[in-house]
Amino acid sequence: MLFDPLTLRDITLRNRIAVSPMCQYSCEDGFATDWHLVHLGSRAVGGAALVMTEATAVEARGRISPQDLGIWKDEHLPALARIARFISEQGAVAGMQLAHAGRKASTIRPWAGEGPVGDAEGGWKVVGASPVAFAEGYPPPEPLSREAIASVVGAFADAAERARAAGFRVVEIHAAHGYLLHQFLSPISNRRTDEYGGSFENRIRLVREVVRAVRASWPENLPLFVRLSATDWLEGGWDLEQSIELARQLRTEGVDLIDCSSGGNVKIAKIPFGPGYQTGFAEAIRRGADIKTAAVGLITSSQQADHLLRTGQADLVILGRQLLRDPYWPLRAAGELKEEAVWPSQYLRAR
Repeated sequence: MLFDPLTLRDITLRNRIAVSPMCQYSCEDGFATDWHLVHLGSRAVGGAALVMTEATAVEARGRISPQDLGIWKDEHLPALARIARFISEQGAVAGMQLAHAGRKASTIRPWAGEGPVGDAEGGWKVVGASPVAFAEGYPPPEPLSREAIASVVGAFADAAERARAAGFRVVEIHAAHGYLLHQFLSPISNRRTDEYGGSFENRIRLVREVVRAVRASWPENLPLFVRLSATDWLEGGWDLEQSIELARQLRTEGVDLIDCSSGGNVKIAKIPFGPGYQTGFAEAIRRGADIKTAAVGLITSSQQADHLLRTGQADLVILGRQLLRDPYWPLRAAGELKEEAVWPSQYLRAR
């Protein structure tokens, strides 16, 4: 199963291995660099079928850190197009995750510390669903007005058009990990009393509007993913049952796959980390919403990845840190499972 192709609309992935969006915190003003070309390109050379960019901001204020990747202006496209072209030349599919960090924006990149970036260091005022800070020491966000919400929806749609122009063939809407769209989904971060808060249908309204706008601007023959945090890991927050119902509704809006992660919206949440700790969410959403899913989170061995596909827990396996440690993991996994993998001609002597 791990090396079976997967067809989504007009795109066929050569296997079931995808590179997770992983922030590199290495940009200036949102521009991709040679680091991104080598980082993403080497995973395509290494045999992954789908290579996703890191969370790519649809607005400048939607970056997690000042060093995040962006796609909020046309000037970003040439560097991104070079990356997409190289990925495609290696037989992989180039994907982009479209994101807005909301109240978790304007933070210090991880190796430089923790917490918000000050104004003197290039920080900015953050926005969100409600004036509820992410954690102690973080500023409460400015609640988005109806007009500002419409602008964000338009920014996602515009970003999808730019992604296609740059040569990307999969886009994923980031509605997980406590970023803006997740902030609207969860009662913990969404205290609104208008049509975007309160009831389940109101809290999912923004995600549905973004999906609808992106689907309208994204070619009908190309796949659309949504990443969800299946649970906040805290009572009274967003949970699996709500995720299943949202996934059902997103399927009718033209979403092809749910990328099933968890957490990120509440700093004090206790998350039971362990091998494959999120695969149960992928299985539950796959069965409950009748939609394809991807499993992600501490998947490290070829046997583990193959097993979760064969047992119907997911349709796609997304690897993150394991592919940072070993960019050529897919080629090694094929050998371990006695499956065929396409090696670059330049590397055949090592096969």
